[in-house]
Amino acid sequence: MKLSFVISTQPTQFQAVAFDPNFDANVARLAQLGYDGVELAVREPSKLDVVAIKRTLDKHKLQVPAIGTGQVFVEEHLSFTDPDVAIREQALTRVQSHIELAHEFNALVIIGLIRGKVQPNVAREQAYAWLVESMKKVARAASARDVRVVIEPINRYETDLVNNVPDALTLVEEIGARNVGVLFDTFHANIEEPRIETGLMVCRSHLFHVHIADSNRWYPGAGHTDFGRVIATLRAMKYGGWISAEILPKPEMLRAAEQTMRTMKDFLGK
Repeated sequence: MKLSFVISTQPTQFQAVAFDPNFDANVARLAQLGYDGVELAVREPSKLDVVAIKRTLDKHKLQVPAIGTGQVFVEEHLSFTDPDVAIREQALTRVQSHIELAHEFNALVIIGLIRGKVQPNVAREQAYAWLVESMKKVARAASARDVRVVIEPINRYETDLVNNVPDALTLVEEIGARNVGVLFDTFHANIEEPRIETGLMVCRSHLFHVHIADSNRWYPGAGHTDFGRVIATLRAMKYGGWISAEILPKPEMLRAAEQTMRTMKDFLGK
C-alpha cells in the first residue's frame, strides 16, 4: 500500500483539503516526510500548468493516485442531479476534463459531491436516474482514456445520495462498467457504516481507493478511529492500492501531514 496526501490546486471553500500557493515547497516537504504521492483536488483542470506540476512531482519521485472533483460542486454548484439539464451537461463536461487530466497522471477520478443532492420539487427516483445516466457517460468517457472512476459514499450531513457502501455498490452495479469502483473514506464510514472494518470487507471486490481521516476529520491519531485495525483489514483483503489522507488542515497543512505520517508509518511499514 502507498500513502498520499490530498492538496488543492486552487483556492476552495471545501474544508477537508488544504490550498497553499507554495506547491513546489509543499511537495518537497511531503516527499521528505516519506509520502509516495499527492492526490490533487481540482476545480478547473484547464487552469493548471500540467507540465510544471509533472516536473515538480517527477523531481521528488511522487505520483498522483487520484483527481478530486468535489470543488466543482462546492464552488460552482454544478452537479449530475440538478433539475436544469444545462447544468447537468456542464458538470459532465467538467468531469470529462478531469478525466483528461487523470489520463495524464495515470490517476483515478473521484465522484463525490459532484453527484449532487435531491433538489426541492424533484423526486428521489428522478434525481437518481439523472445520476445513473450521467455516470454511465462518465464511465464511457473514462474507459476511452483508460481511466478508472470511483464512487465515494459521503455521510448524510453532506449529501442525501449514496451515503454508505451498500448505496455505492448498488450504483456501481447500475452503471455496469468495469472501470467504476468504490472509494472508501474512513471519516464518512465512521458515521454511516456499522463498523469501518465491515464496510471495507463488504466492498472488497470493488474497492479501488481509500481515504483516511480520523473521526473528527483531523489527521489520523487525533480522534478515536483504530487505524491499526483499518490497515490490518486492508491487508487481510490483499488491498494493494493507495491510501490518501483527506483531512482538515489542522493545526495547519504541513503539521497535519507530519502527524499523519507519524501515525501511519508503522502500520504501513514505512
